[in-house]
Amino acid sequence: MPHAHTNHSHAHGHSHAPASYGRAFAIGVTLNLAFVIVEAGFGAWSHSLSLLADAGHNLSDVLGLLLAWGATVLAARQPTARRTYGLRRSSILAALLNAIVLLLAVGGIAWEAIHRFMQPAPVASGTVMAVAGIGFFVNSFTAWLFMSGQHDLNIRGAFLHMAADAAVSLGVVFAALAMMFTGWLWLDPATSLVIVVVITFGTWGLLRESLDLALDAVPAGIHPEQITAYLQQLPGVVAVHDLHIWAMSTTETALTVHLVKPDATLDDALLARIHRELHDQFGIEHTTIQFELGDADHPCRPCT
Repeated sequence: MPHAHTNHSHAHGHSHAPASYGRAFAIGVTLNLAFVIVEAGFGAWSHSLSLLADAGHNLSDVLGLLLAWGATVLAARQPTARRTYGLRRSSILAALLNAIVLLLAVGGIAWEAIHRFMQPAPVASGTVMAVAGIGFFVNSFTAWLFMSGQHDLNIRGAFLHMAADAAVSLGVVFAALAMMFTGWLWLDPATSLVIVVVITFGTWGLLRESLDLALDAVPAGIHPEQITAYLQQLPGVVAVHDLHIWAMSTTETALTVHLVKPDATLDDALLARIHRELHDQFGIEHTTIQFELGDADHPCRPCT
């Protein structure tokens, strides 16, 4: 038999299901939705674009939390005959949609800030400080709920949004304090533009990484050359080709590879070792290995 295709399950006992953050999402959505209503109301009453801008951004974060929450639920669904990997990839799509929604939101904030520069309006600084201060604590607490999930791009997106919001709310507090003493109305739209820069900077990495995963790029932190070097030093292996590494979800990585092994021996112990070491050393969850004899008369046609 010139080719042996082996696809091992995960009998080594590791669990690859993403951690459940259902309670964290429920608390985060409830707190942030309530705060959006309060912040938008006081922003309109106090004529503060900073508060209105932050309320708009917080509303997009509520949507983002709901998307991320829904993705974690879908990712836990069992595989079916047609969807053999289940719905794990929904976590990647949620992270990508989160980034897109945030960038659209900051575009609207920037547009309004530019108009407010041309037509400045008085702001109730005391109200702005009080509401933004509440926002700082709400966002900080929500970010803390997701702090332990940094390995999951979907959860990390939720954490980064909340952490950025906490920093932005703190900035609004200081801007309102400065306006109270200086009377400089331009500080309000200037703070809004700072919000835009902070959010864009924090979101760009999320957009790039989630787009890479959606396009089956090698996940960040995994180096194909290191994996190739590891495979080449395996006993009996003389060549490695058709190595593909991609994300099945924001927490699980898959690998397929062809190994040229001229001795024609199918070694279950070697296969078990490869699966275990790829998991332990490189974080690869699902591996499919094809052994070949390297017969020059019947070469394996490279995959593209």
